[in-house]
Amino acid sequence: MKFDQNITCTEQQQQQQQGDFDDDVCKTIEVALINRSPPPAPPPPREKISPPLMDGEDGEEEVYIPPLNFSMVDNGIFRSGFPDTANFSFVQSLGLRSIVYLCPEPYPEANMEFLKANGIRLYQFGIEGAKEPFVNIPEETIRQALKVVLDSRNHPLLIHCKRGKHRTGCLVGCLRKLQRWCLSSVFDEYQRFAAAKARVSDQRFMELFDVSNLKQLPLSFSCSKR
Repeated sequence: MKFDQNITCTEQQQQQQQGDFDDDVCKTIEVALINRSPPPAPPPPREKISPPLMDGEDGEEEVYIPPLNFSMVDNGIFRSGFPDTANFSFVQSLGLRSIVYLCPEPYPEANMEFLKANGIRLYQFGIEGAKEPFVNIPEETIRQALKVVLDSRNHPLLIHCKRGKHRTGCLVGCLRKLQRWCLSSVFDEYQRFAAAKARVSDQRFMELFDVSNLKQLPLSFSCSKR
């Protein structure tokens, strides 16, 4: 009987151990199930905030485009080719009082409206844009245009023709002579704008142009020698 009781005890211990093992397995399985739970959903994407709109139409920044061959000649004096509507914002930024126009053709209506809207006065000195050997630059016309350019009451002022090369170059070249520039510097500036289109007749005109009767006019800007 003792043997049977020992067997019975042993069986009970085995059953208990088996039960403990089963519990451990169940616990292990339970932990495994918890670890396999789906990950939490990611947070929703943040809404993009648009930058504040800039001044101007549709919030776009205004672009300033200078006319062809634009450059500063001296304080309050500029030169260029013919400004079109794409250049109006840039020309407006110059705060011009006057424009010296060196072509004989009538000023376009859109340009006239721009001048009126901005209080800009137009001085037209019609010089024909003939090609060599038929170039004829009227000396008296250049002289009258120079008087307008030299008058500080007209500044800031823009000088222009069609391309800003020949007629504008001659007027600026004569102004440089009045500023006592040497001829080589006058020609260098002319050729920089005229490039391959430089004309011998234009340079001869500037060389022979007499500024003696203009020297009594006041120079309200730089007159440094070069």
